[in-house]
Amino acid sequence: MRKRTFVATVTAATGVLVLLPASAAHAHGTMSNPPSRVYVCKNEGPESPKSEACKAAVAAGGTQAFYDWNEVSLLEAGGRHRELIPDGKLCSAGRDKYRGLDLQRADWPATPVRPGDFTLTYHATAPHANSNFEFYITREGWNPTMPLKWSDLVHIKTFTNQNPTTFTNWTITLPQRTGRHILYSIWQRVVGSNEAFYTCSDIDFGGGGTPGPGPEPEPEPSPTPTDPNPDPQPGGTWSPNHAYGVGDRVTYGGATYECIQAHTSLTGWEPPNVPALWRRV
Repeated sequence: MRKRTFVATVTAATGVLVLLPASAAHAHGTMSNPPSRVYVCKNEGPESPKSEACKAAVAAGGTQAFYDWNEVSLLEAGGRHRELIPDGKLCSAGRDKYRGLDLQRADWPATPVRPGDFTLTYHATAPHANSNFEFYITREGWNPTMPLKWSDLVHIKTFTNQNPTTFTNWTITLPQRTGRHILYSIWQRVVGSNEAFYTCSDIDFGGGGTPGPGPEPEPEPSPTPTDPNPDPQPGGTWSPNHAYGVGDRVTYGGATYECIQAHTSLTGWEPPNVPALWRRV
């Protein structure tokens, strides 16, 4: 049976006690393709979710959040999204009720995608005219086991003055990415309300899995003076907070990796976790 919270009202004319859903006034929608985290867990069933991620989300915040799947919103956002929602709580819109959506996991059910044109679908249970829809994607090298921050998001496209229906499609262009990412959306009402809705949809471009254990690499011979293009040699064990340049080599977990994109390392960006930054040799 679907769980709902209720508020009691008494009609002036009849004195009859009426029970109304407490969230009916501001429950309006979420992404259905690729499905948002709350939509995925709602469809799996709040009482008996199937995926480990949804089980953990229910354990963290309870089942009611997934019965109220179309209410991940702020009533008085008015475009002040970055001011009102702190880093690490973007998927929940900073609301404790939906805290399970912010769990930092690499096993959220994800929709396979490819770079290029992609048609997404938004499911609105109460469509509102004159709305703006913003779409973002996480940057290359983003780690799903780290908190999602505003600085992790790259803008894709904004559609203004939209009049959504129950199921509305838009076509966006997905950039080049590898591995798991989040497609993030903001639905901001423009006329008659400051309300905004937020979604996190997990997507997977492929090619970003953590390499499994393999045989120890053979020792590389030292270049001879007659070698015109010697290979770069390992530069020690990988460590966080270190500036690496393209071609630098490190060891981690018994394997050797070569840097393919200059960066300053951070905890969570270990070479096996960020194939956009390191290539296993």
